[in-house]
Amino acid sequence: MLDLTKKRIVVTGGGGFLGSFVVDALKARGCESVFVPRKRDYDLTRMDGIEKMFADAQPEVLFHLAAVVGGIGANRLNPGSFFYENAIMGIQLIEAARLHQVEKTLVAGSICAYPKFTPVPFKEDDLWNGYPEETNAPYGIAKKALLVQGQAYRQQYGLNSIFVMPVNLYGPRDNFDLQSSHVIPALIRKALEAKEAGVEELVGWGDGSPTREFLYVEDAAEGLITAMERYDGEEPVNLGSGYEISIKDLMELIARLCGFEGRLVWDATQPNGQPRRGLDTTRADKYFGFRAQTSLEAGLQKTIDWYKENRPRTVGV
Repeated sequence: MLDLTKKRIVVTGGGGFLGSFVVDALKARGCESVFVPRKRDYDLTRMDGIEKMFADAQPEVLFHLAAVVGGIGANRLNPGSFFYENAIMGIQLIEAARLHQVEKTLVAGSICAYPKFTPVPFKEDDLWNGYPEETNAPYGIAKKALLVQGQAYRQQYGLNSIFVMPVNLYGPRDNFDLQSSHVIPALIRKALEAKEAGVEELVGWGDGSPTREFLYVEDAAEGLITAMERYDGEEPVNLGSGYEISIKDLMELIARLCGFEGRLVWDATQPNGQPRRGLDTTRADKYFGFRAQTSLEAGLQKTIDWYKENRPRTVGV
């Protein structure tokens, strides 16, 4: 087991949603040297920015969590930049980790890398059995390339790089911007605003039939750190809750928790995205003993409570 408490640790994306919880959890474990590179100081899409970060932080352990991400709408609008920025960041960071002889690197992948019609539950061995769902394929393929790079560098250079794929995350500090947010924060915001405005109906994208699996962000942070401590293999590992729910049922649950009592309607002109997502989480349990601890309803209630306390206030609300 890798003792992280005395290591110099870099967490790219440590100021973001998942990364901030990883940083909190590392500090709670007693880690004293945790460095978070900020985009304004270190442009990780450029090698000079990466080299500056390595010179300043001198990491022994690297969590690569930084990513350019968004929901279906953002993926449709930015396929080129999503591919380039995610690929170039990871490729150059892994190369720098090799050059600087980083003791261990964890790369956060994405279940967007799975083929569109992967049998449910998704097993890691199915990653290469088809093309990803079109709206998020550029992002997913960029991430999958980093898995190949890590495996190749392990084989040729002995780099200890592991690849962990969190399922859809949610929780406090999430992105609630309706132009770029994922489904849970978007539905929470819409439901609360509809209730407060006295609107009679709440509109969801697609037809509500797709299924998704969600992992509470604090559970995800714990899973990533546990993987860093305990897992040293080349195989990719799913990180999930093992609980699959339809978007229709999710919307009904969020509406109930937010107190919205109007009609729920569906805009079938908008895309559904991937038909089903649910993970086989056997490897995470087998390889490093991870199982999610937070139920979906409990996690949603915590997320709603946080958003109510922290959302921007507007005149008259």
